[in-house]
Amino acid sequence: MATSVDCDIVSAEESVFSGKVQFISLTGTLGELGITPGHTPLLSEVKPGPVHMRMESGEEDVFYVSGGFLEVQPHKVTLLADTALRAADLNEAAAEEASRQAEQAMADKTSEFEYSRAAGQLAEAAAQLRTLRQIRQKLGK
Repeated sequence: MATSVDCDIVSAEESVFSGKVQFISLTGTLGELGITPGHTPLLSEVKPGPVHMRMESGEEDVFYVSGGFLEVQPHKVTLLADTALRAADLNEAAAEEASRQAEQAMADKTSEFEYSRAAGQLAEAAAQLRTLRQIRQKLGK
């Protein structure tokens, strides 16, 4: 049995990651997913949040995705994300500010469209903060 699988993480703007991995963990719309080499083919919508990966070398890395789709084939995993970046590149202060502004916009309730947009922004900021906190917990900081 193979010990690694090719993995690509692609956002609307660019290819964020391409390489071999031993394990991928993320949240799909129906719950937590853990993907290893030889996994059964799968197509799933992905919820905003962290994507944990163990590389072929054994190193671990975390990415943030704001949603998208995951396709698993026997020898390839592709994550097509609306927005994707390495979790280390997330800006906690900016995410907290975005969360504060979204909450304020939701409190105004001037129109249904604005409320929906603010709710989406709040969900994305919360997912970014959750990703940062998980990384901090893992590192013991």
